[in-house]
Amino acid sequence: MLDGVELQHYKTEFYESLSEFSLPEEQKQFTSLPVAMLEASDGRYPIVILSESRPVGFFILHSSSRVRDYTDNTNAMLLTSFSIDHKQQGNGYAKIGLLQIEHFVSEFFQHCNEIVLAVNHKNIAAQKVYEKVGYQDTGRRKIGAIGEQFIYSYTLHRNK
Repeated sequence: MLDGVELQHYKTEFYESLSEFSLPEEQKQFTSLPVAMLEASDGRYPIVILSESRPVGFFILHSSSRVRDYTDNTNAMLLTSFSIDHKQQGNGYAKIGLLQIEHFVSEFFQHCNEIVLAVNHKNIAAQKVYEKVGYQDTGRRKIGAIGEQFIYSYTLHRNK
């Protein structure tokens, strides 16, 4: 596990670092750069992956009606726009960030007991990362802007 890696809700102090994020061309088709997705709104929460207090990754958690497009679970949240800055890829931040979501969600979104996401059928690298940290292909499919998407799910394991 990488020390000094944590998740935080987006703050304006992260904007400059997030605006410097880049992605290789082959990844741009599958996700968005953080600055294009920063607007928080009711049921939409931008989250930053930090390493030693510096942004290295980003994603959005949704609790809005959009979640119903992916699951019937009214206590689920949808994860979208997951990315790691190209300069930081290969350092384990995607895996560590995903592993920390369960604790983060348990702390800030107590109602949530499942995380769902859609991953493009061509995005094999992302599928492998999600599966490595415990997300499972639900067998459900959705057609996205660039083709078929697999719907993945992660059940949160809480001690009640």
